Amino acid sequence: MSEVSLAALDLELLRSFHAAAELGSFAAAAQQRHRTVSAISMQIKRLEEILDTRLLERGSRGVRPTAIGESLLQESRELLRLHDGLLSRFTGRGLGGKVRLGLPEDYARELLGNVLPEFMALHPDVHLEVVTATSGSLAHQLMRSRLTLAVILDRPHALPGGETLWLTSPVWAGPRAGDLAERTPLPLALHEEDCPYRTLAIESLERIDRAWRGVFTSTSIHAVEKAVEMGLAISVLDRERLTPAMRELGAAEGLPELSRCEAGLHFARKIDAGSRPAVNALADLLRERLAHRGPWRTGWPSLPS
Repeated sequence: MSEVSLAALDLELLRSFHAAAELGSFAAAAQQRHRTVSAISMQIKRLEEILDTRLLERGSRGVRPTAIGESLLQESRELLRLHDGLLSRFTGRGLGGKVRLGLPEDYARELLGNVLPEFMALHPDVHLEVVTATSGSLAHQLMRSRLTLAVILDRPHALPGGETLWLTSPVWAGPRAGDLAERTPLPLALHEEDCPYRTLAIESLERIDRAWRGVFTSTSIHAVEKAVEMGLAISVLDRERLTPAMRELGAAEGLPELSRCEAGLHFARKIDAGSRPAVNALADLLRERLAHRGPWRTGWPSLPS
């Protein structure tokens, strides 16, 4: 392998590599970086020559990182973050721009209470807007560029190019007392369309030919939880959302096993250049706090004084 110095790692080449790897195509990277497709291709080729290794696998459906490319992607994020932070401090300019973040409603309370206050304290000049909705709705908004960045579950719409943050733990939730699971048809409390757990519930019941009917439908996760607690219906919730007034149901009650969902981090295909450093900074914080753990874990760092 040829000798590589740190000075040889042009940050512009790294940024183009990140864009192509995260978005899954040279065309999308070119649009985001305000360059031509051939310029992005040449930058990636130059970076591969410098490192004397292949970083991206090219295919008819786009590009994806090789094993070495994935390692570079992960390790160079910190390099870019440190560079941008150093530049901001010494030029007197903090991060600015606008970030419109989408969060699944089921996880918004934990994220709003732990991750986002830290980001706002570190970057007060960033105009941060937060939208909560079902993952299906967030996927539609992201595809229409109404969101800059979003955490989205892979049901009912699996978006390409996402970065897995954590796996969810869906369970059947019922009231502490009662025999709702024995009723036919099975009474369910559900979100409206485009909810991952609604999709999981219906798919799993249809797989075993179990009859069901919706007795409570709401856009609010808290309303669905209250319907379960009050004994109106059962539902599918993340295990961490079970309250003392609920109990987990399963095979003993004749209910089918539920598949886990992936919670992924997704970028808009087009991000304003002036906002990109702020978007990357928020994405880095979400990765740091959520990767392999999700939003339920304790031990969050305190806000800077």
